[in-house]
Amino acid sequence: MLSHDVRMTPSKQIWPSVRYDDAPGAIRFLVDVCGFEERLVVRGDGDREIEHAQLAWPEGGGFMCGSRATGEGAQFNTGKASIYVVTDDPDAVCDRVKAAGAPITRDIQDEDYGGRGFTVEDPGGNLWTFGSYRGE
Repeated sequence: MLSHDVRMTPSKQIWPSVRYDDAPGAIRFLVDVCGFEERLVVRGDGDREIEHAQLAWPEGGGFMCGSRATGEGAQFNTGKASIYVVTDDPDAVCDRVKAAGAPITRDIQDEDYGGRGFTVEDPGGNLWTFGSYRGE
């Protein structure tokens, strides 16, 4: 019988996935401005096409993205998303995003339901809220 080390098993997570008209630009924004870590980028034809990318959030979980799908049978298109990312230090993330000149749509604030956070718009028009609220 094999032993199973629970410490080696990753926690169950949700990995949202979004498609972009400019996936390389979105990846640069999420990595350089917001603080995600690039883990995997599978390029398609040309420099601007991303078949699949995985970005990790340093505090846990991650995000997948790619270029808008084209051609017959394409099932993934661009669209607007709103994604919440839990962080222990939303003020530091907000300061970094502001320093980069990214469009803050809701400035850092304490929330009535607990926690603290802010919202920024990415180059594809998706909204990213970075906050300390972890849910109930």
